[in-house]
Formats: sequence, structure tokens, C-alpha cells
Amino acid sequence: MLVYLTLDLARFKSRKEFYLSPTIAPISGVSTVIPVYRSASTLLGLVDRLESTLAQVAPEFEVILVCDDGLDETWNAIVDLQTNRPWLIGIRLMRNYGQHNALLCGIRSARWPVTVTIDDDLQHPPEEIPKLLDELATGFDVVYGTPEQERHGLSRNFASRCVKFALKAAMGIEVAGDVSALRAFRTELRSAFALHSGSFVSIDVLLSWATSRFSSVRVRHLDREQGVSGYTNRKLMTHAINMLTGFSGLPLRIASLIGLTFTVFGGFSLAWVVGRYLLQGTSVAGFPFIAAIVSIFSGAQLACLGIIGEYLARIHFRSMGRPAYLVRTEAGIDKAASTATEESLDGESQR
Repeated sequence: MLVYLTLDLARFKSRKEFYLSPTIAPISGVSTVIPVYRSASTLLGLVDRLESTLAQVAPEFEVILVCDDGLDETWNAIVDLQTNRPWLIGIRLMRNYGQHNALLCGIRSARWPVTVTIDDDLQHPPEEIPKLLDELATGFDVVYGTPEQERHGLSRNFASRCVKFALKAAMGIEVAGDVSALRAFRTELRSAFALHSGSFVSIDVLLSWATSRFSSVRVRHLDREQGVSGYTNRKLMTHAINMLTGFSGLPLRIASLIGLTFTVFGGFSLAWVVGRYLLQGTSVAGFPFIAAIVSIFSGAQLACLGIIGEYLARIHFRSMGRPAYLVRTEAGIDKAASTATEESLDGESQR
């Protein structure tokens, strides 16, 4: 039976209500999750701009600031902001767990059917969020805000491309190349990774466990107003390696291909040595040839052992049971409202 998606154009244009699928009623609100790290100076401007933007696109909204324990005044700034903003929630983690771990914490605390994630550095303008929500309204489950032009240096862009290559291998979707920190997705997708408890987290990979309906829209990307990014090139490359070994079997397949390639190479080398002896009665010059062959094969073996070792390390770390995060304290969380909204989400997700 064909299902036709009908949009109320008047409501859609005013963005007072919008639809996520043919079978889900207009959403009741939007949760915005922001991982916060040493950004006390930018929070006031970010929160005010989010309030102005979200008030235009949803009847109800909340902003969840997850303080990734930067050991500065950021948490005090969050508490001050929350006192006269009932829609703002602050969560402080026990230590610095990382951006994606902080995002996971905030996503699990979201109360509304749509979740938006955005960084705290204002490089992604909050005013671009409606573009993602409009695209989400056409039936997608996840929408990324892809920068029209990234404001990074050459080395940072190269590291970012490596991360996106790793994401594509781990997620198995074409849109992985458009992944960014500005996302909008259905909150109900989090049920797919409700039991995930490992210390390494990649939100984009976890979302790919729940759906394959991804899309992206072009958004503005501004220069960083204050401070410097905590994501150095080294951290980005480490993140890419972690994703490849933590959520993908590609490195193991590469190791197998290396083994097969050098087996064939070894066979040709043996045929050349034997053939030269049989046809010319001479042997191949000894030490240089042997040293080269041993070096090549030893390097290949060590590379493959290193790949296998990375996977063994992942198994070891997961067996230790290290948590993705621990919460130190919270500000502004209404337990009763959270429970009521969870029941509402469960009702909306039923088909």
C-alpha cells in the first residue's frame, strides 16, 4: 500500500509545526545538545542566539549544555545562565571524556522528538538550524549542516578528510563525506545505541546503526570568534584510526590484502631465483637481494601485526568496562518532565 506524504504548506512555511514522516504527528519540541569545553566567554551569545532561533521553529525547546570538565569557569557560567532560563539544562561530567562522549550524554538526556547538535565556538551559526529542520521534514532521519567553505588551514583540512574517510568506512554511507558537528535527527534513533557503554564513542557511527536515511544541506561556516580548537591535527588523526579499528573491519581486510600481495610477490621471487639457476647456472647475488627481501617481508608482517594489535587493544579496553562518561552534577533537569516526555516519545515512535 502506497503512503503519501502530505505537508500542510501554511504551517510548514511558518515553521510553527512540521512533520517528520507520514505517520508521525507534528513534533512538540526540539532539544539542542552542545558539548562545552573552556568556552565560558561565548556561551551567553550562543544561548541568546539559540533562544531566538528555536522560538521560531518549535513550540517547545530546550538547550542542553554538557560541560566536559575543562577545569575553568565554564560550569559557573552555565549555572548562571540556567537560573533565569527554565529551558536550559546543564550537565557537568566527572572529567574530560571527549566531544562525542559529552554528546552521547546530552542526547540521552534529550526530552523532545528532534535533537540538534552544535558546537560551542559559533563557527556554525545557530540561525542555520531551520535549514536542517526543513530538510528533516521531508522524511529523512538525520541531516547534517555541511559548511559551504570550511575555515581551516591546509593541514587541518587534510586531517578532516582522513576522519571523513574513516567515517565512510565505518558508516557505509555516501553522505559520510558531508558529516559535520551541526546535525539534526530524530531523538528516537538513540534507542539503537541505548546499550552502548564503551569508552570510545562516535555519534555519527552510532546513528548509522539506526538508519540509512541521511541527508545534508549547505550552511555558512564562520571564523572562530575566540580561542582555538581543542581538536588538533594529531587528535583528528587519532580519532580517524579509532573509528577504523573500533567500528570497521577495513584495516583487517587491508592486512589480508597485504598478506596476499606479498605471498604472490614471494612466489615470483622464488620462480626468478630458480629459473635463473636452471637457465643460466648462476644464482642471484647474495646479501643485497636477501637483505632487501627480508626487509620488505618483515615490514609487511609487522604492519599486519600492528593492525591486529589495534583490534586486540580494542577488545581489551572494552572488556575493562570503562564507561563512556560519568555525571558529576546537573542543573535545571526536571525528572518528572523527562519521564513524561519519554512516554510521549515512545507513543510517537509506534507505527
